[in-house]
Amino acid sequence: MSGRAQLMWDEAVTGYDFGPGHPMDPVRLALTMRLVQAYGLDRAPVQVTAAKAAGLSTLRLVHREDYIDAVRRASADPKAAEVAYGLGTEDDPAFAGMHEASALIAGQSVGAAEAVWRGDALHAVNFTGGLHHAMPGGAAGFCIYNDAALAIARLLELGARRVVYVDVDVHHGDGVQAAFWEDPRVLTISLHEHPRTLFPQTGWPEETGAEGAEGSAANVALPAGTGDEGWLRAFHAVVPELVAGFGPDVIVTQHGADTHFEDPLAHLAVSVDAQRAVAETCHQLAHDHCEGRWVALGGGGYAVVDVVPRTWTHLVAIAAGQPLDPATDIPEEWRHEVYRLTRQPGPRRMTDGREPVFRDFADSGYDPADRLDQAILATRRAVFPAHGLLP
Repeated sequence: MSGRAQLMWDEAVTGYDFGPGHPMDPVRLALTMRLVQAYGLDRAPVQVTAAKAAGLSTLRLVHREDYIDAVRRASADPKAAEVAYGLGTEDDPAFAGMHEASALIAGQSVGAAEAVWRGDALHAVNFTGGLHHAMPGGAAGFCIYNDAALAIARLLELGARRVVYVDVDVHHGDGVQAAFWEDPRVLTISLHEHPRTLFPQTGWPEETGAEGAEGSAANVALPAGTGDEGWLRAFHAVVPELVAGFGPDVIVTQHGADTHFEDPLAHLAVSVDAQRAVAETCHQLAHDHCEGRWVALGGGGYAVVDVVPRTWTHLVAIAAGQPLDPATDIPEEWRHEVYRLTRQPGPRRMTDGREPVFRDFADSGYDPADRLDQAILATRRAVFPAHGLLP
């Protein structure tokens, strides 16, 4: 099904490092790329390429100039950085080279978008990106520059008429939603843990876009503890119909791995196997609705050895048209690399041993006593009518 696939990678992205003990450990990026290489997914038909860091004119597509200036000042002298614009906080401490590393990650997502739009690649993956909490005027939630929003803004600048953004990170994709809140050309869809129980406490089903852009945001707020069956049920009850109704030119997806049951910062119970199944569906949606044009990004994920590398290697393999059998044994040389870098044992297979199944919402009907179904119906009622769809 896949044609040309492009993987964005520059070793310097591992310089996006908030320091020892911070959950956003850059080893997760290095280990993912090593696992991709261990499976030979860095060879034809995949083209591995590095884009330039996003320049100031590109960053200004989403971010305010005063904020960019603040990032640059903090990057040049972290010790003198004041707590402002969300910088210098526990979540987003200043570090030397912060602007450069953040702009480099943003550049990879923008480069992926450009490659897909121009036809240089059918699918493009930047698993180092997906930093979806950064706002136009401030840092938030481990995110300095919002590469996902920048990629979408660049697609619009190049001539895309409609872009769908699908975010399956455990946290609400608030920064991307904010960037396009008033823009009816962009539909942002986010599935996330309920804002009552998780940062950033946004992403309620009633958040549907500004006046003139009604229905441009869709939010599915999932109950804490939701596992594979419920997660897949919610995804399939909302995403495919909205994508079909919107008719995008390009699909941009964010694949945060922090929905996993081992993730230390959240409360869902999803497996690598279900995450892989959603990546496959996103791939299919791109082929069904926009001639395969698909930009896939990483995101959160703080089980940096057991989960993140496997989830994003599956993502790369799917985009490459070389999906990995979940039962595949993980190459021993990669497990040695894991131990060398982390002194932890690595996982042995590309599966959690699950075979995800779900009850289709259209077939099984709505259970008014079920909290998950309540969440699904709340989203459908809030957003579907704006797209001419029945809730």
